[in-house]
Amino acid sequence: MSTLLEVNDLHVAYGQVEAVRGVSFSLEEGHISSIIGPNGAGKTTLLSTLMGLLPAASGQIYFDGHEISGLDVETRLDLGICLVAEQRELFGDMTVLDNLVLGSYVRRLSSAELKRALDEAYARFPRLAERRDQRADTLSGGERQMLALSRAMMSQPRLLMLDEPSLGLAPLIVQEILTEIGQLRHSGLSVLLVEQNARAALKVSSEGHVLEGGCITLSGPAQELSEDERVRHAYLGGA
Repeated sequence: MSTLLEVNDLHVAYGQVEAVRGVSFSLEEGHISSIIGPNGAGKTTLLSTLMGLLPAASGQIYFDGHEISGLDVETRLDLGICLVAEQRELFGDMTVLDNLVLGSYVRRLSSAELKRALDEAYARFPRLAERRDQRADTLSGGERQMLALSRAMMSQPRLLMLDEPSLGLAPLIVQEILTEIGQLRHSGLSVLLVEQNARAALKVSSEGHVLEGGCITLSGPAQELSEDERVRHAYLGGA
């Protein structure tokens, strides 16, 4: 496996306030890496910067061996980087099907390729097939997250970044969505997962990083992190 994403000494600031301070980590192809930590730690800021939505004050971001720090969002999308934001950002007045088709726009798929991609989306989450002609703003929270994830997959990303995919969802839906995220590694997709549910995140991840106060304070294989006493007490509900 080769390194797909490498972040070196990344700093991001809002005015005089530094939200991300000297963050460095890498992500291998086909791996799922989780970033856990408290609210306000800089997790969303980190993902937004990797996507190009926020500028880095300093540091380097490499994707597939090439520096992308100065590239805009559209170019990063073309390279295969995709972010599912916490707000999900669906087109509420459009149908499930139309949202999925829009997700494929960057790839300019042929009719046959589009049909195959839609079939895969519906196989992943059959409820989307049942609701394909339903407006997105009438879906439940869980269904909206399924649609947001599936729309991102329609762009055929190489790196999928997910910001709090379980936020506000019922436990059974959380389990379904995170299980599906865990299955993505078998397709060779790389995933960077920001998740408040640290236990569930580490369970589906290859490795993890703890982000606190804008800094990575601990990194390692997901299993080792889940057994670390500091992580267990701070994020997993005790020993």
